[in-house]
Amino acid sequence: MLFSNIRTRKPERYTAVCALLALSVFLGVLFGCPMTVHATLEELEAEAEARRALPIQTNDIDNWPVGPAVSAESAILMDVNTGIILYAKNIHEKLYPASTTKLLTCLLAMERGNLDDMVTFSHEAVFTVPGDGSNMGMDEGEAITLEEALYGVMVGSANEVANAVGEHISGSIENFVADMNERATQLGCTDSHFMNTNGLHDEEHYTSAYDLALISCKFFQNEMLCKIGNTARYHFEPTATQPDDFIKNNKHRIINGEIPYEGVLGGKTGYTDQARQTLVTCAEQNGMRLVCVVFKEESPNQFTDTIELFDYGFHNFQVMNISENEDKYQMEVSGFLQTGNDIFGNSKPILSIDSDSYVIIPNTIDFEDMDSTIDYNVSNDNCIAKIEYTYHDTYVGSAYLKLATDNTSTYDFDTNMETTDVSVEKIETEPSHDNTIFINVKKVLIGILIFAVTAILLFVIRALIMNNHNAQRRKNRVKRKQKRRERIRSSFDDFDF
Repeated sequence: MLFSNIRTRKPERYTAVCALLALSVFLGVLFGCPMTVHATLEELEAEAEARRALPIQTNDIDNWPVGPAVSAESAILMDVNTGIILYAKNIHEKLYPASTTKLLTCLLAMERGNLDDMVTFSHEAVFTVPGDGSNMGMDEGEAITLEEALYGVMVGSANEVANAVGEHISGSIENFVADMNERATQLGCTDSHFMNTNGLHDEEHYTSAYDLALISCKFFQNEMLCKIGNTARYHFEPTATQPDDFIKNNKHRIINGEIPYEGVLGGKTGYTDQARQTLVTCAEQNGMRLVCVVFKEESPNQFTDTIELFDYGFHNFQVMNISENEDKYQMEVSGFLQTGNDIFGNSKPILSIDSDSYVIIPNTIDFEDMDSTIDYNVSNDNCIAKIEYTYHDTYVGSAYLKLATDNTSTYDFDTNMETTDVSVEKIETEPSHDNTIFINVKKVLIGILIFAVTAILLFVIRALIMNNHNAQRRKNRVKRKQKRRERIRSSFDDFDF
């Protein structure tokens, strides 16, 4: 914290910082003050080679594309929309994230704040971060909009701005950090514990490549955050609450164009002496939106390894729509379990597979090569089951079995439903035992019940009418027989036997 009151937005401030740093080094040497000893280049290269030899867990999957050997301690390649993992190397190892922490800071701010809000800089926000670290040179009492603040965090990696954002959203830095940990847990993170808003080193501030990928997936599902996170440079113009005119440049080389890559959607750099280089990047190609996280690298390998991992994912895997390819599950339902009222066969089945769901599988396999299971314990009101797909026990996607709706029906049926059973047959190509799967439908249209009751009532009424008619005919036949017998008897009375 020696230079916590010195910040580097203006050139003269930067010069002052450099002079003071040089003076501190000189005094340290002169008076024998203890100084941090950094590893030599040879030592760093040796460590990188040792990390490159670490096992890659996805390479152990049968018939899975062999992933590249990267020098990162931990790395992951994950599909943004589904969480499908294409590449995994030590993904649950707890490591220091450095400034990639700011992805969670910005996500939480976007979810809970308004971009037009004014973020005012307190004394604590400004003076609890080292002035020689990443900052934007904001002074106590100055204010910018939350949107500008998010650009400052993502483009300029400004530590004091991350603090101010946290104070604005949760009232204090401490409260915001608690909210960060809570939000991480909600997203499914189990390897994380955050101690600050910006990723400055703390022994108790850590996460894993897997957890940060989960956070990043949520981040890159937001188009505004993608825009902010994919900005190469941002111009801060003077206002009544912030008097300076300056530009911050993004240090992410794939984003600023130093290392171009097709389809990049954004990312965040990070560095501390303990964390080394960390990097998060998102890119989209071939219908896949992938996020790549690499931890503990040496520059520039964090960029080159990220591109190598993206190429591995985009070139070796394919996206397949489930509803267009699934033929193992066929709904066998009675004709009245349809939506619509077309008697010529244009009605739709009441059950259907979600048309937006997909799997991501290696290019070398077919849809039929996967295994699938059905789970009926789903909480979505419009879904009755979830079909999950795996390949050699590796999750590759899922789809929901949904209740179809038809807004064009001329019948005004209530869509509240009761429980019944509908048979879904799973067809296997190989000879097998009983493969019928029964789905317990949670709701059935009340209109179906009304229709059934009406049909029964009509049947009963018709039966009563027919019975009454038949009874009258029998009575008439009896009367005719009696009259015939009486005529015969009277005819015999004329003879004397």
